[in-house]
Amino acid sequence: MTEASAPIPRLARGEFIALMGMIFATVAFSIDAMLPALPDIAGTLAPHDPNLAQLVLTSFVLGLGIGTLFTGPLSDSFGRKPVILAGAALYVLGAILAYVAPSLELLLAARLLQGLGAAGPRVVATAIIRDLYSGRQMAQIVSFAMLIFTIFPAVAPMIGAAIIWGFGWRAIFLAFLVFSALSVGWLLIRQAETLPRPARRPFQAAPLLAALRETLGLRQMQLSILVQTLVFGTLFGTISSIQPIFETVFDRAGSFPYWFALIAAVAAPAAPVNGMLVVRLGMRPLVRRALFLQMLASGAVAAMLAVALSDQAAFWVFFAWSCSVFALAGFTIGNLNALALEPLGHVAGMAASVMGALATVGGAILGAIIGQFFDGTPLPLILAAALLSGLGALVMIWMPRDRG
Repeated sequence: MTEASAPIPRLARGEFIALMGMIFATVAFSIDAMLPALPDIAGTLAPHDPNLAQLVLTSFVLGLGIGTLFTGPLSDSFGRKPVILAGAALYVLGAILAYVAPSLELLLAARLLQGLGAAGPRVVATAIIRDLYSGRQMAQIVSFAMLIFTIFPAVAPMIGAAIIWGFGWRAIFLAFLVFSALSVGWLLIRQAETLPRPARRPFQAAPLLAALRETLGLRQMQLSILVQTLVFGTLFGTISSIQPIFETVFDRAGSFPYWFALIAAVAAPAAPVNGMLVVRLGMRPLVRRALFLQMLASGAVAAMLAVALSDQAAFWVFFAWSCSVFALAGFTIGNLNALALEPLGHVAGMAASVMGALATVGGAILGAIIGQFFDGTPLPLILAAALLSGLGALVMIWMPRDRG
């Protein structure tokens, strides 16, 4: 039996899901732990325009999207674990530079570098799952791993607030360093390489271009990228705007980390529920229904907030809507990844990179645009979510039926 055909050792399913979830959570932790720091960053580095502090989030996401384009093909050629380790090194370097950055411009550059580094663990973890699982089984694994991904937004703002209280906002970047060391160290010690040398593709222009053409030429991939871009736009727009909304609209700046934790906790069951339903119902119907329901919910909430609700009622309506946005990710992202990668297992790294890069950059741009429309009310955000969800539901009508 050759090395390429030998079975790849697998971790116990529970440990594997926990490990992949923690690696996925690098992105959530890197974004959500910064939310309580935005007012301090604005006061320290951007007192002339506090809205610019939101770019600390979008610059990271932009770097993540750009890095995502390269890490998958590199992992197809050099193996999964070396690329994750290289990405973690960049991420740690970015965290150190952000810790000492004296200006907003340098902080944004450091966050961009952090995003580039985070692309390694984020994309290659998806390729590792595809190396070991496919179809609805892959969607189920990703869904359960997403539970851990969604738990971190529940605790990350509180961790960030505690660090700010004890050590100042810059110390959050040291926490990122520790988190990366723990998650990547766990993977390097426990998870065997899932792409043996004989199965690796040469890092040459012709094979890479052939894999890229094959990936982008697949209709299932094209539509999955488009829908995931719309989902990410809704999610990133909400993340960018939610702290200013809690502070400006509802006067809950001090308690925001706890409310955000509650939002994440309420939304967290969406991922495991999806994992239980996807094997029976399929990926495509779940994504389509989730987007359609989000469109209806956003339209209804916008109509409710447009009338003269009391401040208390408006807050609870917005709170419930925010929970639905984070739950939407649990019913869509893992399924869309599995749909896109199902026919592309032989170029899983390239496929994961292309999808992740285009969807993340597109979603970051949409989210940044939505964030800049903040006018002192939540209506621009909610109307944008209704529009993007409706477009996503429409696109899913033409999605080829999954056979996994």
